[in-house]
Amino acid sequence: MTTTYRRLLALLAVLALFLAACGGGGEEADDTAPADDTAPAGTEGDTGSDAEACDSPDQVRLQLQWFAQAQFAGYYAAIDQGYYADRCLEVEILEGGVDIVPQQVLASGGAEFGIAWVPKALVSREAGADIINIAQVFERSGTLMVSWAESGIDSPEDWAGKKVGNWGFGNEYELLAAIEKFDVQDVELVAQDFTMTALLNREIDAAEAMTYNEYAQVLEAENPETGELYQPEDLTVIDFNDVGTAMLQDAIWVNADWIAENEDVAQRFLEASFEGWIYCRDNPDDCVQSVLDAGSTLGLSHQTWMMNEINALIWPASNGIGVMNEDLWNQTVEIATTQIPDLQGVEISPDVYRSDLAEAAVAALEEDGLDTRGEGWERVEVQLSPGGE
Repeated sequence: MTTTYRRLLALLAVLALFLAACGGGGEEADDTAPADDTAPAGTEGDTGSDAEACDSPDQVRLQLQWFAQAQFAGYYAAIDQGYYADRCLEVEILEGGVDIVPQQVLASGGAEFGIAWVPKALVSREAGADIINIAQVFERSGTLMVSWAESGIDSPEDWAGKKVGNWGFGNEYELLAAIEKFDVQDVELVAQDFTMTALLNREIDAAEAMTYNEYAQVLEAENPETGELYQPEDLTVIDFNDVGTAMLQDAIWVNADWIAENEDVAQRFLEASFEGWIYCRDNPDDCVQSVLDAGSTLGLSHQTWMMNEINALIWPASNGIGVMNEDLWNQTVEIATTQIPDLQGVEISPDVYRSDLAEAAVAALEEDGLDTRGEGWERVEVQLSPGGE
């Protein structure tokens, strides 16, 4: 349902109340108002009649990939700011964890929406999970390879003869693609846990890190030689966006059977979620507080850093937030079908993603005067504290 139609409902309902107050036959006026039991509440700013029209909000669940943190701040903000409620939705956020695979949760009916990286979701689809990407929220990859400045590692070719850590579990494909692209020889791939301990202890020469998490962990650690925190100049980073092997990450996925019957619910969910991310772009400190209130165990400075870097993965959004960048999709698919064993030689169906719902959500938000592209957004400087506190 479009924002324009919701406003029409609001105006008709207000007119009905006015006529009743003037003794104009309230019963007859109510009977002439359009009946729409499924009509969502209006966007922020609509009051009274729309809220009353939402007698029974649609209840949906969102499965995250990990625990509460600023990586998912837009969804928490959409709850806290009332954006889901404004659209007659009651959203339950399900935290993730090591053993939780969102796409499997979707396939089993355990949630209506899930956040997952594109390559991992493609593997799940090939294994039988009939899921569809309806919004590509992150337009850039957040994966880095981090080394000490004195290591001499400034480009992928410099990994030759070095110990290079990676997490596995489907997180290694950008690295493998870069090794192949730059014909890196004699590189020793080392299993790395989800910390930067091996790099800090000089056990490996390069470590996998997310811009918004593990990279900050190094900068939150004390340099024993100086007694101060490590600084960016102590490190070199290789960004897969720069070397051309980046793959699309956080997207909103749904079960194909569910979306066939619930397109209106999905569009309202996207509108509210996108508005949440817009709010986090413009009010990052509020969104940091939202995830802290949600129970995140990460400290204030770490979450502030994360919020800044997550915004950098979304903004600017070339086609409006959530609308697929086809060039980056094609790059992701090319790497996936050459680097992922389960996808080698597989022809990825064009119906794996659809942008029509995201485009409609963007159009509705723009009609309300919201900036869905964020072309003027820039990172801010974040001061990290020891341990991210």
